[in-house]
Amino acid sequence: MRYLPILMLKGKITMSFDFYMPTRIISGRDSVKNNAKQIALGQKCLIITGRNSAKACGALADVTAALESVGAQWAVYDEITENPLVSVCYDGGKYAREVGADFIIAIGGGSPLDASKAIAAYATNPNIAPLDIYTAPLVKPLPIVAIPTTAGTGSEVNYYSVLTIDGKNVKKTYKNSDSYPKYAILDPKYTESLGLYYTVSTALDAFCHCIEAYLSPKATEISRAFAVQGGKKLYYVLGELAKLSDGDDVLDRIKPYRYDLLTAACAGGITINTAGTSFNHPLGYNLTLYKGIPHGRACGVFMEEYVAYNRKHPEGARLIDEFCSAITGDTPEVMAANIVKWSAVDVKLTDAEITLYVENVKGAGNYANSPYVICDEEKKEIYVKLFG
Repeated sequence: MRYLPILMLKGKITMSFDFYMPTRIISGRDSVKNNAKQIALGQKCLIITGRNSAKACGALADVTAALESVGAQWAVYDEITENPLVSVCYDGGKYAREVGADFIIAIGGGSPLDASKAIAAYATNPNIAPLDIYTAPLVKPLPIVAIPTTAGTGSEVNYYSVLTIDGKNVKKTYKNSDSYPKYAILDPKYTESLGLYYTVSTALDAFCHCIEAYLSPKATEISRAFAVQGGKKLYYVLGELAKLSDGDDVLDRIKPYRYDLLTAACAGGITINTAGTSFNHPLGYNLTLYKGIPHGRACGVFMEEYVAYNRKHPEGARLIDEFCSAITGDTPEVMAANIVKWSAVDVKLTDAEITLYVENVKGAGNYANSPYVICDEEKKEIYVKLFG
């Protein structure tokens, strides 16, 4: 089990103050229009999006207008789907070379933002095979501007690119210190068309980022400050969203929370950039890939188990109490029960499915990112308890 070195100063425990996050964050309404010169990082832009969301929320129109206002050309690659495939990103890199792109603007939720980092690397490394992105020495990727249209992943401020391996229903994370977006543009208006169900799901993802990174042995004073800032906003807003139901006015009722959700999710992205995520994430990947459960809900459903297992370790118990005291008046057990309730996951798994799921995620590095490190047998016990 790994811990950062700590120092004793006048009887107080202090921990690492290390921090690195090279992305510049620009927030507020009309941030694209008002910063056209900054986001035009070259002469020819490849815009990475999904099929519809970038158009529906107005972000694509704002970006193309901003680029044209400063004389930059653009093309669109809109093949990104949920849980982006390595092959699709590889094709995106090839397309970037074909159109002569010298920078990328990514618009969307976590999938287009994550995919853009891989596409940027494939674009500048034409001689690698698709899976070489994980192991081969790489030429520096194209620069990226990231514009989130959901408040969840925090991908706009970190270097993670979570991709699905073709034909395997397994996710694997590509990481490259040159893959941080140069700019992250946080405009809440681009999140306002997202319905209640997915707004809650993305917020759950961001909340899991905050608590999982807070407990991580890699955490620093600064990363934990961001975890508290994000976690406090997210837990409060999730409680308010739980009072709503779908109806004609639901988007108007969510609107006052959009900026807090977006900035809190960004804080979650900053904290996992330093400290990573824990076992909720790999265990949840199976529910997303095989059962279609949205990622945030698939992570949130494990929160009671996450708290219970980490309570077995004295450092885990201390950090859980510390985090909950900072973000809410609820006990950790009530907090965890609420996250599970708000996740609203109803899935049944067979013994064969559970065996497959444990095998799929047994090699993930996330498990070390908490005081208590679960073993394969405990992973199985968790799946059986929740879904057996």
